Amino acid sequence: MTAQPKQEITEQAYLALERSSAQKHEYFDGEIFAMSGGTASHNLISGNAFASLHTQLRGTGCRVLNSDMRLKVVATGLNTYPDVTVVCGNFQFIDERRDTITNPIVIIEVLSPSTERYDRGMKFQNYRTIATLQEYILIAQDKHQIEHFIRQENGLWLFEEARDLGGSIALPSVHCMLTLSDVYDGVDLQQDPTSMPRDVPPENSQPL
Repeated sequence: MTAQPKQEITEQAYLALERSSAQKHEYFDGEIFAMSGGTASHNLISGNAFASLHTQLRGTGCRVLNSDMRLKVVATGLNTYPDVTVVCGNFQFIDERRDTITNPIVIIEVLSPSTERYDRGMKFQNYRTIATLQEYILIAQDKHQIEHFIRQENGLWLFEEARDLGGSIALPSVHCMLTLSDVYDGVDLQQDPTSMPRDVPPENSQPL
């Protein structure tokens, strides 16, 4: 049997479909991948992180965005929706629709069993090509843990983590602090975080 060639879709076609769709999709390497909803814990954690940064960034020239804002990684073509994004200064958009940014300084992803390998691996590989990106943060939803990657002047990434509710993570690029007590406020870690995976990453999903 002869393998069928992959049916690729252009980025322009993806954007046309995405802008008229009620559901969010990721785009990479000519393929579209559906993203599903998240657990209560996922939404609480990402909302708490957003709220904390929003309060701290008021009046600073930096703004925080939630997962409704699409991000394009220009170097690789990945179009995706980070859980939380911080941009400082003017937004850089791909076109006049102003719904896809390219210049994040901080990206936060909330981990789930279905996305953790992707968020740590291929997705972070894509994110590292963004020239403006200074900090990448991974937040667990099944335990109290924040992992923090900080870009160094030599291009390497420094790693640190906080593992208890009394801990905190400093974000030097935006002069903010994320405390675990704020990030996990109202979150019940006893709930099953696998009940509704947030998205289906390219490495283990079927394209539409």
